[in-house]
Amino acid sequence: MLSIGEMSRLSGVKVPTIRFYEEKGLLPRPSRTSGNQRRYDRAALDRLTFIRHARDLGLPLNDIAALLSLEGATGADLDRAHDIAERQRERLRERILRLQRLERELDRIATACDGRHDHVCAVLDAFGDHSECAGDH
Repeated sequence: MLSIGEMSRLSGVKVPTIRFYEEKGLLPRPSRTSGNQRRYDRAALDRLTFIRHARDLGLPLNDIAALLSLEGATGADLDRAHDIAERQRERLRERILRLQRLERELDRIATACDGRHDHVCAVLDAFGDHSECAGDH
């Protein structure tokens, strides 16, 4: 049996976050010692590690809950897992495109100035000039 501190250390998830996942129903309520300390089994650690990896991949909590609900599922029910992965990949691709547009805009702003400071700063003007933006952000 593991304490909440051991769960945190082994999973890399902070203690308050572990409590939050319990409150949200992503982790089952742990057993308690006579001193009211939480005690987790290996399955809880595995589940927490799954949640952390899913969060690292950017999945929202509702998608993680949906994936967890598929534990033990078979057949066509597992299509939901594939759909969640596809949807998250599309979200990531959209985010990458937005970040690339932001990078181009910052390139434009950063190169707006010749580096001399004997005149009005073109960088400050460029930050204020949205008309030159290459994309919506």
